Amino acid sequence: MSFATFPDRKVAPNAAAGTMKKPPWSEDSDADYSGRRPHVSQGGTVLVPSTPRNARRPTPPGGTIAVALLTLACCGGVALAAERMSAAHATIKAADAGRHVGVLADDAFEGREGGSRGGRAAAAYIVEQLTKLGLEPAGDGGSYFQPFGGMRNILAILRGSDPHLAEELVVVGAHYDHVGYGNADNSYGPFGYVHNGADDNASGVAGLLEVAEAIQHLPERPRRSILFAFWDGEEKGLLGSYHFLRVKPAALAHLRVAFALNLDMIGHLRGERLEVYGTRTAPGLREAVLQANNRPGNAAGLELTFVWDIEDDSDHYPFIAAKIPTVMFHTGLHDHYHRPSDDVHLVNLEGIEPVARLTLGFVTAIADDPAALPTFRPESRTESNATRNRLEGSIPDTDGSPRGRWGLGTRHDPGEPSSPVVVRVWRNSPAARAGLSPGDRILTVDEMRITGQDDMLARLRSAGPQSRVDIERRGRIMRLEMQETVE
Repeated sequence: MSFATFPDRKVAPNAAAGTMKKPPWSEDSDADYSGRRPHVSQGGTVLVPSTPRNARRPTPPGGTIAVALLTLACCGGVALAAERMSAAHATIKAADAGRHVGVLADDAFEGREGGSRGGRAAAAYIVEQLTKLGLEPAGDGGSYFQPFGGMRNILAILRGSDPHLAEELVVVGAHYDHVGYGNADNSYGPFGYVHNGADDNASGVAGLLEVAEAIQHLPERPRRSILFAFWDGEEKGLLGSYHFLRVKPAALAHLRVAFALNLDMIGHLRGERLEVYGTRTAPGLREAVLQANNRPGNAAGLELTFVWDIEDDSDHYPFIAAKIPTVMFHTGLHDHYHRPSDDVHLVNLEGIEPVARLTLGFVTAIADDPAALPTFRPESRTESNATRNRLEGSIPDTDGSPRGRWGLGTRHDPGEPSSPVVVRVWRNSPAARAGLSPGDRILTVDEMRITGQDDMLARLRSAGPQSRVDIERRGRIMRLEMQETVE
């Protein structure tokens, strides 16, 4: 991750900011209904797959949650999706990711500075892996390389299966350069020692190589073309990704970039928590990530923190600046960031595996979607974590307003209109007893996917004395049951 934007930052860049005020464009649903927002749970069933990492969680019941980019059809659809992906997912292994990290973050690569001999050695290793996978070169002159300014992007493509949608390109990228021996402009020090960049960003490169291998094992190629991009010069100012967008190689000149995903520093997963950037750049991206995270076949089940800030600190930014819907996965900053101590033994290799599984499920769902992908949402450029905090800010139930039937208040989100945010839960109400919390997002009412806040209100008004709602809480889907009581 690029150093220039936050030289004094030693904590993850998604810290809460701003005061919680009701935004002028928000809309609070009124008393006779139910409502929104994610935080710590009380009751309910967590709908994520049972794996060694999360065996304490029950597997999901049936039901349908249809979202903008993909649909989880009831039990049969989930089973079919899991079966189709199983062979691909089986190739994603922490041990293999660890092997890639160990090579790229070895002292012999001298910190992989862009344009250096260590950077060229790292590029040679990546090309060797792509050649073994049989992926088609997509660089200049029929090679994997796209040279620029003494540095080289590395590009490989999997052509789409649909004659028309194959003209659309889904870019999955990770930068492979780092800062060499470090200096006052790119390191917290001490300077003059090899900065191996095991997390930044050997971990992202390892995850991308695992995804590239896994996609080769899919039963069918996705409809859209997928470009695997290993960027150079990120630490010098996002040079590689900017160059690609300005001057695409001849082999890709006729393709339109429809979506991009960036993997940067995915090697320090803590508490199963993954930061997700950029979902505001197009409608439905948040829910697409959510569904990929909860799909049993993907076996990810991570806790997701959705970050609204958009900064020029990694290779997602040039794509967003070019008005291309773009998401980044990131496990957060730490004390070893841009120091010689960012070494292999500190990388959570087991944690790379679920992030790579999530990447595989998310990318293939987008690349294989037969429908038109959503276009860029320009409002995302003016939104921030402060905007998020105002939207999701809770309202106390002490202002004397009537409780309503379910004791639930929600707010419309203009960026994700089909997922109203819970902002108020009255004490001792059916919603409170069911375990709803401010911050939860309502997805379904009685197993029917809602289209927006008005649809949610209508369904809750017409519900019987018992109503089941599927909610999103920190990236996980939960089913809660509200029971009306006669007072």
